[in-house]
Amino acid sequence: MGDLVAALTVIRHGQSTANVAFAAAEAAGLLESGVAGRDADVELSALGRAQAETLGRWLAGLPARRRPERVLCSPYLRARQTWRIAAETAAGLDAKLPDEILDDRLGDRLMGQLELLTTAAIAARFPAEAARRRMDGEFGYRPPGGESFGDIAARLSAVLRDINDLHAGRRVTLVAHDAVVLMTRYVVEELSFQELATIVRAGAVANGSITEFDGSSGRLRLAKYNVVDHLTDHKN
Repeated sequence: MGDLVAALTVIRHGQSTANVAFAAAEAAGLLESGVAGRDADVELSALGRAQAETLGRWLAGLPARRRPERVLCSPYLRARQTWRIAAETAAGLDAKLPDEILDDRLGDRLMGQLELLTTAAIAARFPAEAARRRMDGEFGYRPPGGESFGDIAARLSAVLRDINDLHAGRRVTLVAHDAVVLMTRYVVEELSFQELATIVRAGAVANGSITEFDGSSGRLRLAKYNVVDHLTDHKN
């Protein structure tokens, strides 16, 4: 294998307004979540902003040799807000963090015609999709006009190749989404979908969580996954 990044960290964005609204709508079996517009424009909730601030304080407290040297970010608003709030918070503590580089390939899973629809709304408007999802399997299923998890893996494989080519030997951080965190593990660790399903069953990727791979051995190895200790009182 060629040169690698020294470390690769993947941060899930802070809690979003859609995270809150969908949890409530799903629990009540509602057709509507109350979230309108594009998924890419969903903002952080008040808790999500607090999580981003706490992330910034934690990063500022790290030794300079452990802070990110390059940051690639999903273009989705909630991811951009997470990093900008974290960076501004760190700057207020005299810790300079890199400006983010936006990369469309780090966006959340594209759901096509099912974007921002609750489970009840999908069942009502697209009744055939539930059966197709069961037939294709969770990771093989591609929503109408959307992406399968395999599609996400393909774009992340390209991101990882570029990162290693352009930023070898540096500490690189990605700020993105739960699907990106999971599929980065899938690609880096060369997991099977069965192994990935076991990870998913163990618990959701938390908002503001940190997943880290160490490249010091000559290959990227998982060092921590879905860690939220740095968030102290601002966990979700």
